[in-house]
Amino acid sequence: MSHERVVRDEFARQAEAMAAAPAFTSEEVMGRFRAALGSWPKGRVLDLACGPGILSVALAPQAESMVGVDITPEMTRLARERCGKAGLGNTRFLEAPAETLPFAPATFDAVVTRLSIHHFSAPHTVLREVRRVLKPDGNLILADAVSSVDPSEAELHNALERLRDPSHVRMLSEPDLLRVVGEVGFAIVSADRWRQHRRFDEWAAIVQGARSLGDLEVVMRALAGAGMTAGIDLRLSGGSLEFVHHYVLVVARAALR
Repeated sequence: MSHERVVRDEFARQAEAMAAAPAFTSEEVMGRFRAALGSWPKGRVLDLACGPGILSVALAPQAESMVGVDITPEMTRLARERCGKAGLGNTRFLEAPAETLPFAPATFDAVVTRLSIHHFSAPHTVLREVRRVLKPDGNLILADAVSSVDPSEAELHNALERLRDPSHVRMLSEPDLLRVVGEVGFAIVSADRWRQHRRFDEWAAIVQGARSLGDLEVVMRALAGAGMTAGIDLRLSGGSLEFVHHYVLVVARAALR
């Protein structure tokens, strides 16, 4: 099965749960994006891998127009419904792969994307496509969870994420993420960091029905009991299995050609 099909299947199943999950709807995170977008001219904005439109509905009031793109039909349906209920008339959503966006060069003033990079088999390809559809001095606002800079911790962390969700490819370390962004022609303007406390039960509920969840919990409890943190502070707390996701929000400007 192709990775594209895996992504579609997984996110079709996750769509409703993701749309309501506090981990995705956090107003604090929306505020970070609003602040980042607010420092630039507000024009046409692309929400790449828009999911159920959580970021789109938060940022559309700041934009002249907001276009959301996602590969999963269930996600674009939920995004339209969310923005419709909010009375936003400057949004539209369409299905398309991030690697081949259906837009002319230099279409957008800004591209925003959240928690998408670790699902792409070829991040360089996607970010080059982002660079193509941005105006010559356009801006990228990208947030993703990152792994440890320790290779063994990062390998273990990513293995756990893939057991939970087979559409997961790889969370990069922060230095690697910044390097990839720079290699495709962006200049890093700023990097904002924060931590998000997670519990196994709420993390697992987003992918409810996944066959490996029971085995995954056994493995993670054994790792935590052995003091192996996987670079995410994996631990047992009063019988609860907990960990921390580390996030970075990168603001980057397209280097003038």
